[in-house]
Amino acid sequence: MKMHSKPICPNRIRGFSLVESLVALVVMSIGMMGIAGLYVESLRAGKTAIYRTQAVNLASDMADRIRANATALVAYAGAPANNNCVAALVDCTPAQMAAHDVLLWQQDVVNMMPAGVGNVQFNGATAPPTYTITVTWTEVSEPNPINYALTVQI
Repeated sequence: MKMHSKPICPNRIRGFSLVESLVALVVMSIGMMGIAGLYVESLRAGKTAIYRTQAVNLASDMADRIRANATALVAYAGAPANNNCVAALVDCTPAQMAAHDVLLWQQDVVNMMPAGVGNVQFNGATAPPTYTITVTWTEVSEPNPINYALTVQI
């Protein structure tokens, strides 16, 4: 007795059809668009993290300036002024140095942060006196300005 084997696949079921290929292409395209969206969102989150880190560094910089010139007290909450206190032969009072520090610091805030604003508030009613250092900036993805505030006791 001789057995004839039948083909496993009939002639009409060979390979992929055009419809199957197009469906696979659509599924892959949707997946790639999702990956691209995640990549863009990670870039945006990374930029926000950089701005927040810069805000912390700028506020800490001003806190260090205040600690270095602790006798100026309320002068750090005053108007900034270019008193040329960085020159070696210029003798500045603590208040002049504070005004010059605020000027340099506010320039750094404007240069490092998008629409950046730096502000220092002094509260002498507490013992010890406190300073509230605020850095404000705006981001493209955020409708409202973002604030970072640091309170320092001297």
